[in-house]
Formats: sequence, structure tokens, C-alpha cells
Amino acid sequence: MTQSLLLGFVFGYFVLLLGVAWFTSRRADNEAFFIGSRSSPWPLVAFGMVGTSLSGVTFISVPGAVGITQFTYLQIVLGHVLGYMVVAFVLLPLYYRHGLTSIYGYLQQRLGPHSYKTGAAFFIASRTLGATARLYLVVKILQDSILSSFGVPFWLTAAVILLMILLYTVEGGVRTIVFTDTLQTAGMLLGLGVCTWFLLDKLDLSVAQSLVQMRDQGLSTVFGTDPQAKSWWLKQIVAGAFIAIAMTGMDQEMMQKSISVRRVADSQKNIVVLAFVLLAVVSVFLYLGGLLHLFAPTVGLQATGDRIFPAVVLGPEAGLPVAVQVLFIIALISALFPSADGALTALTSSFCIDMLGMKERADWSEARRVRIRRTVHLGFAALFMALVMGFKALDDPSMIGLILKIAAFTYGPLLGLFAFGVLTRRAVHDRWVPLVAVASPVLCWLIDVYQRQLLGDWQVGLELLVVNGAITFAGLWLVSSPAAPVGSSPRSGPAATIKR
Repeated sequence: MTQSLLLGFVFGYFVLLLGVAWFTSRRADNEAFFIGSRSSPWPLVAFGMVGTSLSGVTFISVPGAVGITQFTYLQIVLGHVLGYMVVAFVLLPLYYRHGLTSIYGYLQQRLGPHSYKTGAAFFIASRTLGATARLYLVVKILQDSILSSFGVPFWLTAAVILLMILLYTVEGGVRTIVFTDTLQTAGMLLGLGVCTWFLLDKLDLSVAQSLVQMRDQGLSTVFGTDPQAKSWWLKQIVAGAFIAIAMTGMDQEMMQKSISVRRVADSQKNIVVLAFVLLAVVSVFLYLGGLLHLFAPTVGLQATGDRIFPAVVLGPEAGLPVAVQVLFIIALISALFPSADGALTALTSSFCIDMLGMKERADWSEARRVRIRRTVHLGFAALFMALVMGFKALDDPSMIGLILKIAAFTYGPLLGLFAFGVLTRRAVHDRWVPLVAVASPVLCWLIDVYQRQLLGDWQVGLELLVVNGAITFAGLWLVSSPAAPVGSSPRSGPAATIKR
């Protein structure tokens, strides 16, 4: 298949996204940009959030990791289901009661202004790093598979893709991406299904026969049984639950879409449906990974990790039909855009609302607010570009492990801050909160680096997020007193309803 044809399909797909963006962003104001005017249909939000939650890293890295970690990633996803229930029935009602546009406004109401800024700053750092790591992976694959043959440099590929995302998000924000993410999730899932079906056909196996071969080749182990290993099932499930709570329930990007739904009950349906759909979809990704590792040796491919999926589908050795290759590229882009466009929109929203205090600036005209919002949006796009080039220099062979480690360090303080606010009635000495929040990931980094000396054979994996949150919680306890929380009455407690 020619690269020109692939490039033509990429261009056509982008034109379709622009059409959707134009239709949905007409007469969009700041409220529509930030939270979709609280009128987003929950089924569309739930379906679109599947693409946001999975991203291009899941599309490429989860199947690629099967050769190393087998199906043990499913343990984390089982933990996600438990975590999503906490998000749906504990955090969402809290956010709706407080009438929040930015979820970090809760920290201001409950703990104080320094806590509020600290929470928003950690979200901005974490989401910026995570989103650009995901973006880098997909840009690299598009570069290697299509654009390098035209002599296009990597930096130009990244810049053009970021420009595409800017063009369809700069006006409509959440109102637009609710619809574009629905389209893109459909494209990603279609590509997943078609690639899986064709590989089964190429192997001439039934689903049952393929699972037997995966078992015989040691590819399908789900539960780790060694309590000291990182892959022990209890560690992975607990870590998965807290990852979901932190990376969804305490993440402005994910919650921004959820609170754009009019009623809390519908928003809860969105999260519960999302939990079980993700479990099913990730199971198929892992099964696809098993098929890739069964198929690659039959055609002499030696690719591993993140490289195996594109090598099998786009390489001449496999001889897959042109239609499958086109669907793979469309699915890859569809997996890229929901995570990148949502991150860019959420970061713009958080910076404008949390850092600049746009909601409280009554002296700013609507025109000035829109102008500032657009400038911030462009600024984050430029930052994305710089970080993508940084990840190119790093070139980690398995981006999903790197992204989860970044999350463990940066979402831990958010987990500790929200847990302290919800679970206690103590009042922190607010000026000390930034110091506690910074000290916690530093201590966790030391634990991670010196875990052999500190813990012997016990290996700390993704549960480092829980440790990070616990250290933050303990630090907040030390800098707090039993007095009534900021903004609360003795009767109302930490869940007092205070509108922003």
C-alpha cells in the first residue's frame, strides 16, 4: 500500500473532524468551552470517554506488552472497575453539590487557597506529561509508517498534528470534543475489531484454539501469584482501583466531561457504563496482543513491545489487505486525538479557572475572557510540542509503563489532598500544603530508587501511587488541627455545599 494513499485517508478523516467541530462550536461561549453548558448527552460522554481513557498508548502498548507481562494488565483494569464505583458514588455527588466548574475548587472550599492552587498545579503537570507521552507514541508511528518516506521531519509531523487538534478544539472545547470523541472512539474500536478478526483468519484458528495456543506459549497468564513481585494480583488490583480514582475522579479532563452532563444520576450512569466497557475493550486488546505474538513468528517478524502491532499490520511480511491497513491508521489517529484534545481543553480550563481566577474576574468582559482562553490554549499547544520533542530524545520502548509511573508520582498528592478533605474534618495550615505535596513525591522517588536496600525482595510497583497519597495524607495531618474546616459550619462538615 502506498504512503500517499494512507496520507489521503488521514487528511480525509481530519476534514471530517473539522466538519463536526464547525457544526458543534457555533455560538460557543466560555461556559460551552469549559463544561459544555452542562447539557452533554450522557451516552455520548460515556462512549467518548472510552477513547479518552484508552488513548494511543493502550492501542499500541497494551498488545505489545503481552510478550513480557502476558495478560496481567487485566488485574489493573479489574481494579479500575472498583475505583470507578468510588468515583461515581462518592466523588461525583460531591462535585455536583458544590456546583463546580473546576473540581479543584473543592480543595479551596474545604482546605484553602494554597491547597486549591497546589491541586490544580499537580493536575497541570501530570496531565501535560501524560498527554505528551501519549501524543509522542502515535506521532512516532505515523512518522515511521507514512511521513518519513516523504522526507518530512519528525518535528513537522508533530507540529501539523497539534495544529489539527488546535483547529477543532480552540472554539468549542468540551462541547465539540464530546462529539468528536464519540466519532473517534467508534473508529478506534472498529480498527481493533477488524485487526483482531483478520489475524485470527490469517492464523486459521478459532477463538478457543488461539487461547489454547496462547496458554501453551505462556502468553495468557492473568493473575500474578508471587506476593513479593510487582505483578502480584492484590498489588495490581489495589493499584488499579486507586489509579482510577486519581486519574479519573481527581482529573479535570475526565471530570470536565462528566460534570458537563445535566444531572448527577446521568453522570453516574456514564462512569458505571465506562467501567464495564473498558473492562471488555481492554480484554480484547490483550487478546489481540496474544494474536500478534502468535502471528509475528510465522512471518519472520522480530518486532517486540510498542513496535509489534504496526510492524504486523503495515509490514509487507503479513500481507494484510489495504482496507485493514487503512483502518489501522484511522484507529490509531482515533486513539490519539481523544486523549490529546481532551487534555489540551482541560489544561486550558484548569489554568484559566484555577490559576487565573477567570470565574471570579467580574471586571473582565466576555471578549477578553475568550481572548485569554485562546492564548492559554495556544500556549499549552506550544508546550506539548516542546515535550513531544523531549520524549523523542528519551524514546522509551514501552510508553505505558512510563505513563503509569509518571501518574504514580504526580497524582499521589492529589489523592492525598482529596482523601484528607473528604475523610477528615481537620483544618490544615494552608500555607504548608504546597511543601507537603512536593515532599511526598520526592520521598516516593527515594523509595523507588532504593527499594532493594529498604525493602529487600519486596518490589514496589504501581502501588507507589497509594504510598504517595498516604504520605501526603500523613503530612497534611501533621500540619492540621481539629478546628472546623475552611468554609464549613460545625453542622455541615467537609461536604458542605458552597457554590463557587
